[in-house]
Amino acid sequence: MNAERDLSPLTPGVVRALTDKLYEKRKVAALEIEKLVREFVAQNNTSQIKHVIQILSQEFALSQHPHSRKGGLIGLAACSIALGKDSGLYLKELIEPVLTCFNDADSRLRYYACEALYNIVKVARGSVLPHFNVLFDGLSKLAADPDPNVKSGSELLDRLLKDIVTESNQFDLVGFIPLLRERIYSNNQYARQFIISWILVLESVPDINLLDYLPEILDGLFQILGDNSKEIRKMCEVALGEFLKEIKKNPSSVKFAEMANILVIHCQAADDLIQLTAMCWMREFIQLAGRVMLPYSSGILTAVLPCLSYDDRKKNIKEVANVCNQSLMKLVIPEDDEMDEAKPSVTIPAEPTSEENLSKPEAGITGEPQLVWASRGVRKVRVMFSRERIQVTLNLDGIVQVLDYHLSDTSIGMMTRIAVLKWLYHLYIKTPRKMFRHTDSLFPILLRTLSDESDEVILKDLELLAEIASSPAGQTEEGQGPSDGSDVRPGPVELHVPARAGQLSSSSTKGLECSPSTPTMNSYFYKFMINLLKRFSSERKLLETRGAFIIRQLCLLLNAENIFHSMADILLREEDLKFASTMVHTLNTILLTSSELFQLRNQLKDLKTPESRNLFCCLYRSWCHNPVTTVSLCFLTQNYKHAYDLIQKFGDLEVTVDFLTEVDKLVQLIECPIFTYLRLQLLDVKNNPYLIKALYGLLMLLPQSSAFQLLSHRLQCVPNPELMQTTDNTKPSTTFKRTASPNIDYTELLQHFEKVQNKHLEARHQRAGRAEQLDRRVVL
Repeated sequence: MNAERDLSPLTPGVVRALTDKLYEKRKVAALEIEKLVREFVAQNNTSQIKHVIQILSQEFALSQHPHSRKGGLIGLAACSIALGKDSGLYLKELIEPVLTCFNDADSRLRYYACEALYNIVKVARGSVLPHFNVLFDGLSKLAADPDPNVKSGSELLDRLLKDIVTESNQFDLVGFIPLLRERIYSNNQYARQFIISWILVLESVPDINLLDYLPEILDGLFQILGDNSKEIRKMCEVALGEFLKEIKKNPSSVKFAEMANILVIHCQAADDLIQLTAMCWMREFIQLAGRVMLPYSSGILTAVLPCLSYDDRKKNIKEVANVCNQSLMKLVIPEDDEMDEAKPSVTIPAEPTSEENLSKPEAGITGEPQLVWASRGVRKVRVMFSRERIQVTLNLDGIVQVLDYHLSDTSIGMMTRIAVLKWLYHLYIKTPRKMFRHTDSLFPILLRTLSDESDEVILKDLELLAEIASSPAGQTEEGQGPSDGSDVRPGPVELHVPARAGQLSSSSTKGLECSPSTPTMNSYFYKFMINLLKRFSSERKLLETRGAFIIRQLCLLLNAENIFHSMADILLREEDLKFASTMVHTLNTILLTSSELFQLRNQLKDLKTPESRNLFCCLYRSWCHNPVTTVSLCFLTQNYKHAYDLIQKFGDLEVTVDFLTEVDKLVQLIECPIFTYLRLQLLDVKNNPYLIKALYGLLMLLPQSSAFQLLSHRLQCVPNPELMQTTDNTKPSTTFKRTASPNIDYTELLQHFEKVQNKHLEARHQRAGRAEQLDRRVVL
């Protein structure tokens, strides 16, 4: 710039005016440059045009002197105006120095740069689109400029550029997406606002299909949705809403699989708006994509399940999460149990596109070929299909792992635990063969869940355990039964599995050996009974508060005879005699009082069939752990003579307060509707002498108490046998006379009773001895 010849064809006056500090003088110089360039255009002198632009760029716009830079900017704008429609040939040379000035420290200079670029773009119009990325990059920086004038100028330029993009059909979306993906992660509010505004514009252009590239920017959009500015959040919400509308209109062109994990992440966001929006998207994805979403089930469940326990403050999120959960559950079908998980992928039905297909996820899609994105491991695979089936895999291992985690987490809410149990039950129904591979690992946590505070959780847990215990898929081959549960039965209290053939289980039989009148349970039934009793033994509070509830529900879900038969057989070999007595008392109370056991009581009342007699003998042997319950069982089965024989043996037993309390309860039970038939049989004194003797025996055991008065009054109502005789003695008597069953060895049963009671006596003496030794140690 020291020599005039270096700046020709610019005159010295123009050069001085361009570097003047006054804007008006620079403007006059710009008009002279415009006139000069017009002459070159008219002469088609491209070399001189390039030379002028180079001078304005190198010597002025990129100068160290601020006024020179200002002059260079207005000069470049003047060149563009003079070039008119030909400016497109020189845009690179015109734009680059102006964009460099966007980074100038002087805010006034940045403003002039905006002004210059506005004039350049206004003249070039659609010709600037090949340079769109550099323009967008520069504008995204100015959008966050602290100077309001610069920001205002950049907004004018931004609107102009949006108009050009909107009216053009030559926008290079493929080249723009990488830049958009990079800029969308800006934390500056103004930059975010700028990004969202451009996304809204591009989405509104019919010729631009931004939906194809949504996976590239979806994560950034959800991050912007968490901005502190309400205006930006609203803009982002609108943009996401527009995308979702487009997805619903054209589900066949959506890359659901590529966006699934993005939604999973944001469904777990701490921000309520982000979480609700992501959950709404997830709901639509599951309903629109169908089984394409199955490979992501474990991630979806990780995000959805905790939301099910939200309170009313997050009611909207909870409701949407519940729909997601239900919709996802419906995607699992019985065919999944037949698929070979060893293969990388398996054939499953194509994604549904209508409500009809959603209700029948196994149905393929008819019509034109459609494009979907399925997943094989980490790699995404594009698949064409029409009537064919797409390739996905039900990752059952991952799903079970997530369900196990949420069920084990004690901090998880009740509704989440219920949902987990419903999921497990659903999987055992739809894919039992595969699910039984996980049963040994799930069994301990399902047993622990029986101690849950919620009755509803326990009910669902029992339904699941009952399904496991009765499912044909749980039937193992000979010699390949379920694990012995040693991992879930540690400690001193161990319930031994009986090995005697003909009881309930043996190493040579499959599952549980039941009587012909009951359905056969699978191999897990007996294991369940063993571990349930072990649970009651180690957690006595559970037995006291929920024991009856649990057993009654199991009698509804499974066969009551199987349950009582198996528990009685296990308790027969229980080493903890005190627990055995308590458990027998609980079972007896349930047997005598629960409406669920009505059929079983009727079966035991008459002992007409071999099965009922077998059941009586089995129960009797275990009921011997508790003398009073043994008598009540004899009353129930109308074995009055044997009941009388048992009561005669009570004189040899240690009569304790607990013993008398149980006798008191038995007297109360006799007055209940269950024993109506027994009270009516007191009218037939002649045929039921042992019943009366047994009741008098109980009366003699009782101290002077309310129970004594109650039973005494009842016995006073027994009529005189002579008064009960009819006048016509020629007719045969139709009164039922109950005789002992010839197929039951009552002598052996009585000996067994004495043997068990001797064991209890020895055990009490041992406990008393240990307590005395402990007291002595304390004194010493």
